[in-house]
Amino acid sequence: MRLDTGTGRLLVDLDGGVAQVTFNNPDKHNALGADMLAALPPALAALQRDPEVRVVVLTGAGDRAFVSGADISEFEERRTTPEGRSAYDQAWTAVNRAWADLDKPLLAMIRGYCIGGGLLTALRADIRVAAEGSQFGVPAARLGLGYGYPGVKTLVDLVGPSWTAEILFSARRLSADEALRIGLVNRVVPADRLEDEVRELARSICANAPLTVAACRAAIREAVRDPDHRDLARVADLVEACFRSEDYVEGQRAFREKRAPRFIGR
Repeated sequence: MRLDTGTGRLLVDLDGGVAQVTFNNPDKHNALGADMLAALPPALAALQRDPEVRVVVLTGAGDRAFVSGADISEFEERRTTPEGRSAYDQAWTAVNRAWADLDKPLLAMIRGYCIGGGLLTALRADIRVAAEGSQFGVPAARLGLGYGYPGVKTLVDLVGPSWTAEILFSARRLSADEALRIGLVNRVVPADRLEDEVRELARSICANAPLTVAACRAAIREAVRDPDHRDLARVADLVEACFRSEDYVEGQRAFREKRAPRFIGR
């Protein structure tokens, strides 16, 4: 089933417990246009509300790019005047808030260019799987635009300050192998195996206890926050909910009966 996002350049398809969000602007290497940014928050909110969705997969249309960054052709109109920059920043703030509010496991299926805003989008994922030949980078220093603290911190948390410095200062593109070596992606697979690998991973997550996955994801997210802003009480509540759930009983029963568990998320 396909959700109506209000634009053909952002596709959301539901298949069982897996939702796939596709950035569909292949003529521009899936560059993020204003219509795509506006469509993302309500689309992600719909996935968050849907109890049937257990995993969300992000990808780009075609085989040339995940997302090549922001649509630079819109910069003169949208990122030149102070008013235009403010509106553009507010759009990104809404997108970032929507990512933060999404509690479902998030996988990025990357092939081709993963550049600038595309890399920031991929970094929203819990797990990133890239095809051989993919390229990664942040070209801000070549464009003369300012790169905000949230994006820098996300990179630092993942690959450390030294690699973040090289990525941002040089504005060069990293190969898939480099990205794997520094921890920017989880794995690199042959291009013709990418969809199968991601689908298999998504299905394995879907088959596991949703409450356990949610508790683990919350703990991981809190672990990379500043200590003064960690909500460990929420994590503890989520862990306790696992032990009080029907799924906990089902998991033990399935183990005793030597069969696959049937988790329902409560």
